[in-house]
Formats: sequence, C-alpha cells, structure tokens
Amino acid sequence: MRKSVAVAAVLLLAACRQPEPQNKNAASGASTNTAAAATNAAAPVTPEQAIGIFHERHEGMERIGKSTKTIGQQLKSESPDLAVIRSSAATITDLAARSPKWFPAGTGQEVLPKTRALPAIWQKPEDFAAKDRDLRRAANALKTTADAGDLDAIESSFDTLGKACKACHDDYRAEEHPQ
Repeated sequence: MRKSVAVAAVLLLAACRQPEPQNKNAASGASTNTAAAATNAAAPVTPEQAIGIFHERHEGMERIGKSTKTIGQQLKSESPDLAVIRSSAATITDLAARSPKWFPAGTGQEVLPKTRALPAIWQKPEDFAAKDRDLRRAANALKTTADAGDLDAIESSFDTLGKACKACHDDYRAEEHPQ
C-alpha cells in the first residue's frame, strides 16, 4: 500500500513538472515541434519517477492487450457477448487516452533496461505521436461501434485497432524484453 501511494505521489510530481524550453519559440509559448514537445513535456526528473511511469505504461499496455484478446475471443464465439465487448472496448478507449503521457523522455532503455520501448520513440517523436493518435482514433471507433452493437462494424473497427497496434509495435517495441 505504501509503495502504491509513493508511486502515485511520484507520478503526480512528474505530471506537474514544467518542460524546459526547447528553443526561443518554445520559451515564448509557441512550440515549433508539438509532437516532440508532447513527448518530452513530462520528462521525469529522477529514475524513481521513470520507474513509476514505466509501471503505469506497462500495466496500461497489458490491460489493452487483455481487453483486445477478450474482444477477439468474443468475436470468434458463436454467440458474442456484446456487454463484454462494450466493456473491453471502453477499457481500451480509456487507456488509449492516457497513452500520450506514458512515453516521456527519460523512460527508455537508457534508464529502464527491461522496457521494450525502443529508442526510436524519442528519435522520431512526430511519427510516434501520429501512431499514438491512430491508436486513440481506432479505440474510439471501436467503442462507438461496440456501443451501437453491429457485429460486422465491430469486427471492422477491431481489425483497424489491430493494424494501429501493429504499426506502432513494428517500429517502436522490442520483440522481447531486454535481458
């Protein structure tokens, strides 16, 4: 319990930290690179903060994966349970909305050797941010179709979500956890 409270406190502190100006325009409030600024905005100050963010990211991605698996199983069953699909789609949408905060600078393999997040995330912030937006759009579309209850539309939206996940994982996630 104490560890959970400590991690929550660290995460709150990290979220409150103001980003350092990236250039003259950023110092005046006009950012020339919004994707990079968004990726770097909540850069952790300490390795402990990086660990807290890593755990939130890992647990979030695990829950997205489990919810995706649940929907896939339902869609393959003879009698899909729409309530289960709707609940899982809502979970994915909620977690996808949090994903932009899961990858601040300083939470990569240089600080967290066991993370599967590849350095390319911070080397290509615009592309990574675009793929993260695609994930959120696909999650929202899946939730919308799940709420409507049309199984054909759900299957189509679910396929789109899978493609969004794969596009990001192909470029930005290591196949295996580093040793």
